[in-house]
Amino acid sequence: MPRLFTGIELPEDLRDDLADMEQPLPGARWIDTDDMHITLRFVGDIDNRTASEFADMLAGIDVNAFHARISGLGTFGGKEPRSIWAGIEAGPELEQLARAHERAARSAGLPPEGRQFKPHVTIARLKSTRPEVVARYLEHFGGYRSEPFLVTHFTLFSSKPKVGGGPYVVEETFPLFGGGNAQGLMAYGPG
Repeated sequence: MPRLFTGIELPEDLRDDLADMEQPLPGARWIDTDDMHITLRFVGDIDNRTASEFADMLAGIDVNAFHARISGLGTFGGKEPRSIWAGIEAGPELEQLARAHERAARSAGLPPEGRQFKPHVTIARLKSTRPEVVARYLEHFGGYRSEPFLVTHFTLFSSKPKVGGGPYVVEETFPLFGGGNAQGLMAYGPG
C-alpha cells in the first residue's frame, strides 16, 4: 500500500536559502532540502487500485502555471510549537490547484480533507522546543521573503508506508498549462 501525497517541488536555490536558516534549536529536526515542498493534498496509505485512480484524476487537472514566493515564517502548535514553516504567497491558481486535488481525491473515493488548505513549506519539526527560543528564531528569520519562482508542474510523491516523513520519492509529475512555455507567462510580482 503506497503512502501518497501531492505537492509542489521548490527550486534548488530556494531550498538552499531555507536550509541556510537552520540554527541549533533544542528539539528541532530540520527538514532535508531534498524533501522541502508545498503539500497540496495528503492522501495517506491507500491500495494500489485507488492510487492508480487518483493518479488518473490528477492527469486531468487543467490549471495555468503560476508564480509563487516564500513570504514569512511561522509555527504550528500555538503555545507548544510543533513545527516551523515558511508561508507561500501566490495568485489564485494555487487555490485552484489545491481544490482540483481535493476533487481528484474525492473522485478516486478518498474521504474529504479535514483541514483547510494553508500553503506552506515545513522547514523544521519541533519536540519540546521552548516557545521563547522559537520566538527569538522567528524574530531573526520570520521576515524572509524570496524572489518569485515559476510553478510549472505538480508532483505525486510517496513515502514509507505508515511512517511519513522523508525521504520522499517522486512517483509522477504533471505539467500545468503553459508551464512548458515559461517565457510566455507574465511575471507575477506578489504584492
